[in-house]
Amino acid sequence: MARKKEKKKGQLPSGSFRKNRLDYIDAAGKKHWKSFTGRSMEEVDYMIMQWKLSRGQEPDHRGDLTVSEAVLRYIESKAHVLSPSTLKAYHSLRENHIDGSPLGAVYLNDLTIKDVQIWISDLSMDHSPKSVRNMAALVRSSVEMFLPDFKWKVTLPQAVPSNLYCPSDDDVKRLLDEIREKDPEMYRAVLLAAFGPMRRSEICALTSDDIHGNMVTVSKALVYDEVGALTVKTTKTVSSNRVIEYPDFVIEAVSGIDGRIITSAPDVLSNRFKRTVKRLGGPQFRFHDLRHYAASIMHAIGVPDQYIMQRGGWATDVVMKRVYRNVIDIEQKKQTKIINNHFRELSV
Repeated sequence: MARKKEKKKGQLPSGSFRKNRLDYIDAAGKKHWKSFTGRSMEEVDYMIMQWKLSRGQEPDHRGDLTVSEAVLRYIESKAHVLSPSTLKAYHSLRENHIDGSPLGAVYLNDLTIKDVQIWISDLSMDHSPKSVRNMAALVRSSVEMFLPDFKWKVTLPQAVPSNLYCPSDDDVKRLLDEIREKDPEMYRAVLLAAFGPMRRSEICALTSDDIHGNMVTVSKALVYDEVGALTVKTTKTVSSNRVIEYPDFVIEAVSGIDGRIITSAPDVLSNRFKRTVKRLGGPQFRFHDLRHYAASIMHAIGVPDQYIMQRGGWATDVVMKRVYRNVIDIEQKKQTKIINNHFRELSV
């Protein structure tokens, strides 16, 4: 009688060979496996190798995740590298515009560019182009973390240039005259913003220990964390860490104070500023527009962009020009008009 042929490890009754590999873990924590069957164990191993290469060794990237769940995981993966305010904004975008939407319920494996485009088009009906672009950027980053080969070809609403008002010298002077005696703390804040320029969060975190002579060290910011509590963190970018030399009259205004130079929270400071500007009448502008003022004036008097960038703490020349070019252009037009009027008088 013939001896029964001994089966090898992984061999099926049919004579084929099979191995299982973990495919993904779904949102509920359940493991899903992928099976590979071939005529030999070498063939099975080759199939597994090709499968791993095709998916780029991305763990769980084909998991049973919806777009909303993928966005949440993306945000959580950035918890220790993004600022609290950015994380809070991301969570808000997800909760208000992704979770509960038709797109948010689509599973990644079923996602098509059509799903994304319809979602973008619907949002564009009642949201600004900037808001829609921010939402789309968050979804794109989240999807690409799990599906790096997903073809992202969508049409976004055309960006609309910001219609910002750049305060003039007269605006700033009227403001300072109004608050010098009535609101000394606001007076100090405006000086630091308009003649630095420092950001609101940097001003609110500034302490007497950061001031040495005419030099003000900017190395921290007071911001709101994900749960809305105030916290001191590092500045917005590495380039935001800087030392600004202020004129004497600014240093005199912030001297003699022990501890925080400005005791108000950032949003309280902005609201007080808004009420003050409204009370004054004339052009309305935000506290942050004082940075626009500083950038435009420095540009108008011939300060090189590199120095403006360093003094204001902008990460790159590209960032500074993209954000502030509109107000700088306004100042350039104003100066051009003055020049042409001067030459016109000479020709008369």
